[in-house]
Amino acid sequence: MAAHPQTPNPNPSSPPTGVRRFYRQVADQLRALIADGNYGPGSRLPPERDIAVQLNVSRTTVREALIALELAGLVEVRGGSGVYVLARPQAQGLIIDTGDGGPGPFELLQARRVLEGEIAAMAADAIDDTGLANLEETIRQLERSGHSLPEREAADRQFHVALAEATRNSVLIQTVRLYWDMRRGPMWSRIVEHFHTPALLQAVVADHRAILSACKEHSSAAARRSMHRHLRRVEREFQQSWNEGLDLSTSGSWADETADGERETPAPTAVPGGGEKNRAS
Repeated sequence: MAAHPQTPNPNPSSPPTGVRRFYRQVADQLRALIADGNYGPGSRLPPERDIAVQLNVSRTTVREALIALELAGLVEVRGGSGVYVLARPQAQGLIIDTGDGGPGPFELLQARRVLEGEIAAMAADAIDDTGLANLEETIRQLERSGHSLPEREAADRQFHVALAEATRNSVLIQTVRLYWDMRRGPMWSRIVEHFHTPALLQAVVADHRAILSACKEHSSAAARRSMHRHLRRVEREFQQSWNEGLDLSTSGSWADETADGERETPAPTAVPGGGEKNRAS
């Protein structure tokens, strides 16, 4: 019997039929534990590190699952204290639905770091004066965006798209556009409300200028390193926006792997009550 062709997914930001976001599966596991009485209303959930070990998943997946539970109204993130159960769900219908068809924020950032480092390297080899001028203009637009989140997002997106366009590879251009179109829905909104700060805007502009400088020198290695550094910073800031609502003394510090496998830990800053916490530079 001849195989029927697969029906294309009408919404590219939604998962293919039969594919379910991993963080939602973990959110369902946590919801089931709450429903079974393992954690009653008012109780505090274990640190994300302990949950990750218990469920044999990554800490980034646990973060996304906890955000999904928060969006579902089952838990509350209390600043400097932790994540607390608000209500015990019924045992039936344990599927967490945030109304968000896109991937988890950390999952998407990880994928971007894998691909866009190589895009930057290719662009540095192939870019011409027009491409350099396009990158420069997107940076100016980013600098002018100020407190306007839509303008900032548009200028940031155009920089990464312009870099992909410099490769003259239509697949890479479409892929970068798709990645950016996935940045939507309540999961993203929950993090972004804490994420976009004036300090981060300055850091992103500096990162973009470092990538542009590498492209001007036609240095593939420098462009790749600069892009990896930029996206690691974004990952750390996403993590920081989440950690600010957790008890850092029990949830552990954040460190990331560099492209060469060495550890990179953000510089520490003081937190209320003593001790230090990690903050992206």
